[in-house]
Amino acid sequence: MPFIAIVYHSGYGHTARQAEAVAKGVLSIPNATGALVKVEDIDGRWDDLQRADAIIFGSPTYMGSASAPFKAFMDASSRVWSKQGWKNKFAAGFTNSASQNGDKLGTLQQLAVFAAQHGMIWIGLGLPPGNNSSSGSIDDLNRLGSFLGAMAQSNADQGPEHGPSPADLKTAEHLGGRVAEATRRWMHQGNDE
Repeated sequence: MPFIAIVYHSGYGHTARQAEAVAKGVLSIPNATGALVKVEDIDGRWDDLQRADAIIFGSPTYMGSASAPFKAFMDASSRVWSKQGWKNKFAAGFTNSASQNGDKLGTLQQLAVFAAQHGMIWIGLGLPPGNNSSSGSIDDLNRLGSFLGAMAQSNADQGPEHGPSPADLKTAEHLGGRVAEATRRWMHQGNDE
């Protein structure tokens, strides 16, 4: 049974909604379980990350990179890194910002490099870009056109009850399901040997 940890920071509540959608996707896969882990609570949750089969990282994009609280979590993980405690676990990522672009790709790249430093196996979004043709719409999955992870946009002048958009939340849900399914398959193959 795959156990997926979703470790995230949310400054204003928008990224928390995205994390909840990722968790919903994880739970849509039979026998998969998940846990939401706020970086603010990490000192009491390192064991959850250690026992996880996959870790999905989530941070808002502030000034073109992960938020300072998320970066503090990354830095604190050096104790795990020194023992390669997350080696060969699956990893994925998601981010949110107010702008359509907002340099979210920079944050996803930062998360992917972080996972690589830990020896993890990165799982991309696995969706074609949406909303990129005359027949596309803002309701398309992956409407922001990311391949590396799930991106979301939330208006800066509205609270989390107004964003991210339903399409962005569905995209995050897809990511959670994709990671849980890949992890389940990987674990099943390991049992066949």
